Amino acid sequence: MPLILLILKIYIKIKISKVYKFDMRILAIQNRMGIGDTVIFLPYIEKISEKFNTPIDLLVKKSSKADQFLSDTKYINEIIFLERDNKKLSRHNGIMGSLRLIKDLKKYKFDKVFIFNSSLRYNLITRLSGIKEIYQYPLFKKKNQLINKPAIDLIKKKLNLVANKNPKIEVDKNLEKLAIHKYNIDKNNFNILLGIGGSGPTKRIPANTFLSVIKKINSIKNCNVSICNDTSFSHLSSALGIKTITLMADTPLIYGSYSLNMYPIIPDGEITVGHDTLGKDKINPAKIYDKLMSIIS
Repeated sequence: MPLILLILKIYIKIKISKVYKFDMRILAIQNRMGIGDTVIFLPYIEKISEKFNTPIDLLVKKSSKADQFLSDTKYINEIIFLERDNKKLSRHNGIMGSLRLIKDLKKYKFDKVFIFNSSLRYNLITRLSGIKEIYQYPLFKKKNQLINKPAIDLIKKKLNLVANKNPKIEVDKNLEKLAIHKYNIDKNNFNILLGIGGSGPTKRIPANTFLSVIKKINSIKNCNVSICNDTSFSHLSSALGIKTITLMADTPLIYGSYSLNMYPIIPDGEITVGHDTLGKDKINPAKIYDKLMSIIS
């Protein structure tokens, strides 16, 4: 065999070994509404992708914004939107909506589905859409269910897999360079993301708390950290590998501690935090500063 053909053959073999095979098509259903809800499930979806050597299709709500932050993530294939909300005319609402969803899923000819909830509805829909292998949380056990524990149990019991705790989002390098240029980011200077928004008023820490922290950190240089309320920024920044201080005022602590890149701060006087803690005014700026110092030191 001529040398050039031999080299070409080896090159093609190497390239094929590095890309996903499409011997099967797998769907993951995540029907929670937020960005953070989708990010939390990424380690389990990535592990499933590795197990079967194929990227995973996602069925998620439009409010998850999954198409906006997962387009460059290689273990994700296609984002399929679940058009189901409180509006009666939504495409997938009600009995007729379920029939439409069955029709929509049938055309993909999925081999397997992983349902990250305990809903009988999605179990029946996926069966009727022709999916033979269905992996799902135990049915009818939604009450008092932790957000990630059932996912850990699902892939452990069904596939003998243990997922990394850190979600991973991949970003195209060219897009990263464009962002650095657009926002005039100088990596030789102090750069920190403040995620001060929030999906509800009880999550949003008062501006004075952030201003107090800013005054304390003015003299720091050369670090890469974000300080965020329990909002989409905290989930995205931690999934991008950035050390993220999460300010937990009124939602379960797991939302700000599931990743090793997360460093939660809870209100003064509290042992933990959950719904109705209402602790946004008791987040201590000094604790934020001390946590920041411990991260960058």
